[in-house]
Amino acid sequence: MDAQTCLQKMRLAGTLSLATVDETGAPQIRCVSAVHYEPDAVYFLTARGKEMARQLERDGRIQTLVHTRFNEMIRMSGVAKAAPADEQARWIDAIYAEQPYLANVYPGDTRKINVIYKVENIVIDYFNLGVRPIERAVFSLDGAPAPAKGYRIDAERCIGCGTCAASCPQGCIVEGDTYRIEPEHCLHCGACAEACPAGAVERL
Repeated sequence: MDAQTCLQKMRLAGTLSLATVDETGAPQIRCVSAVHYEPDAVYFLTARGKEMARQLERDGRIQTLVHTRFNEMIRMSGVAKAAPADEQARWIDAIYAEQPYLANVYPGDTRKINVIYKVENIVIDYFNLGVRPIERAVFSLDGAPAPAKGYRIDAERCIGCGTCAASCPQGCIVEGDTYRIEPEHCLHCGACAEACPAGAVERL
């Protein structure tokens, strides 16, 4: 799996569940299909007067989520900012061409109320529950730092008892000089941390 394949799966899903942050700091989620994908950027459209646009102007943080029929979940996190004025018409035309229903929503010149947002600092989380062991990965689309998540085993504190491996639902803890978690298959469930008698399993 890679970032571009994740973007392609998001495009094929058609509609994104997109969350913004309201004035109280609470998430506000809605379905968004007026989206355009470039290899290094994601653009979406809303109307300037909508609450969504006001929320984005106050706090541009967004998350989107899609779920595929293969039980893959793809989450995109980033910051949405209004695209430059000289690029607005280009991306509006691109989205209207890809989503013809928009001409019924905003016919003729009424589409001028639309505004394009570009998502920056993109981090994509991929999580596949349809295989065993499960697969997960984190990708940065434009150089944004990808936060560390999950668990690790402190080699200095590991006593080699194997209790962690026995407790892992996915069997993703392997034996070596000390036990080691395979992060690409880890559920992040914390069972190993609860089971370890030496306290050697740490949250990242």
